Amino acid sequence: MLRNNLRLLFVGYSDSEAEQLRAELSKINVKINCKAITDANDIRIAFYECEWHVLICNYTADSGNLKEALEVWKQVGRDIPFIIYADETSDENVISAIHYGVHDYIYKGHIGRLLLVIDRELNNLEVKRAKLQAESKIYRLTYYDNLTGLPKRNLFCEKVTGILSNLSDRDRLAGVYLVKISGLSDINNIYGYHVGDMLIQQLSYRMSVYTNSQCLLSRIESNKFAFFNCDVNNLEGIRKFADKIMHMVSIPVVINNLEFYVTLNIGVCEYPTHGESISLLLSNIENMLSDSQNKWQNSCRYFLSRVDEVSAKRLMTREALRKAIINNELELLYQPIINLDTGVIKGAGVVLRWHHPEAGPLTPSKFFPFIHESGLILEIGKWMLKHVCLQAKLWHEMGYDGLTITLAVAVNGYDQTHFIKYVQNLLTETKLPPQLLELELPESFLQSAEFSMNNLKELGDAGIQFSISNYGTGGASLRWLSILPVNSIKLDPALTMNPKSCTENARVVAAINAMAKNLGLAMVAEGITTKEQLKFLYEIQCKFAQGNYFSQPVNAENFLKLLEQRKTGTLD
Repeated sequence: MLRNNLRLLFVGYSDSEAEQLRAELSKINVKINCKAITDANDIRIAFYECEWHVLICNYTADSGNLKEALEVWKQVGRDIPFIIYADETSDENVISAIHYGVHDYIYKGHIGRLLLVIDRELNNLEVKRAKLQAESKIYRLTYYDNLTGLPKRNLFCEKVTGILSNLSDRDRLAGVYLVKISGLSDINNIYGYHVGDMLIQQLSYRMSVYTNSQCLLSRIESNKFAFFNCDVNNLEGIRKFADKIMHMVSIPVVINNLEFYVTLNIGVCEYPTHGESISLLLSNIENMLSDSQNKWQNSCRYFLSRVDEVSAKRLMTREALRKAIINNELELLYQPIINLDTGVIKGAGVVLRWHHPEAGPLTPSKFFPFIHESGLILEIGKWMLKHVCLQAKLWHEMGYDGLTITLAVAVNGYDQTHFIKYVQNLLTETKLPPQLLELELPESFLQSAEFSMNNLKELGDAGIQFSISNYGTGGASLRWLSILPVNSIKLDPALTMNPKSCTENARVVAAINAMAKNLGLAMVAEGITTKEQLKFLYEIQCKFAQGNYFSQPVNAENFLKLLEQRKTGTLD
């Protein structure tokens, strides 16, 4: 029984009546805090002033005030016992009062019975609240994942079924995605289950960003999540959402200063083509995942029965690209950058080739868009950086001390802090002098350079060089060229394509070259294929050039032969 600091609200009592009731309760060792109000409408205000344990009312069953008090009490919605302590009345009035909702009717003068009723109602209330808490806990354990707070499979299916029943014929399109996290058991075994749990929590938080009333997320198993997304208009929308999920893991998960690069396998079904119930759709995807076990990593499979030829080709290309690294189908080619004053090779521009098992050699324009879509930009970028540094170090040890290798990087595709650490660690690992590595950024990057200036400066201070590619057509601010740690600019090939027939471009190239010299930057003319272009470069005193006129991109073995040939400084 709660007899210490019992908070009682007296309704319909005068101050003197309330004081008399308080005194009577105090005589039987009940310590109370109380407030007396005479107007039933003041109940609402009193309820918001304090958390009362019991409301004791002086109104009788035939009083209109009792009905008013009960209405206000019910409207407030507080779970507080309502007890009448009033003058004697007929049994019909008592029954009527209980019918209205009061918990009990005690005649004045029976203070002991009032106390027993208060005890009973408070105990009942405590049992009721404990039951509700237990039911709420059971509900959460049954329907919500304890680790992530996401709906479990049963609640997810229940909610999706409700959404599907309300979809109109016009909107009857949705994507169902089963996301499987690979390697979780290895992380648990090596680092402990607490690390694996934190990984799951971080990934669930990232995925939750994409949820709304039309897009639901569930953790259906320990390493499996499911999305239902009816906020799509066509098959392309279904595909783009899968790309969002895949891109989510391009940035590593950091736990206790450890970086974890997560591998996802995603299965996708389309509603209603592949099933009109969520259970059937999930079953189709799970069967597809099971059939593909250990055959594909960090990729997305579509259970689509109607995909146009172009979409099918895109999907096949993306999936094949994921296997390219494992199967050693990627190769780095090198194109010489020539010093026009001496004729010797100043550096090498790196070009990526994909030796597709069926389509043959593919240039970057054929597959680079799929690198971004598939979330492989980080993995392939690191692979290129490592091989470039190893090759540059090898040529350096062979006596080509000043040979700089230029590699284009999509810095915006990385978490820049981790990108910096990776480059620094790679230079330490390969022992490559940092000034021999030049990272090439697109001119469009200058539009957002403020975001990355400090990061670039940190690498620049370490000795790494930077160049801006395709310069001259993007309208980049000249201010950034003097602020950023840029060593050279590479002209957009379109500007030097026909220098004689396009005098306007010729003037632009000459102006950029003069500007570069004033800023202390080297200008490299790319895409040189004719003697006419070369002559124009001599006329404006451009110092460096690159293009098929000198050599097509070649593998490392043939590039070494070019280095030997160019020792004489011969251009033709």
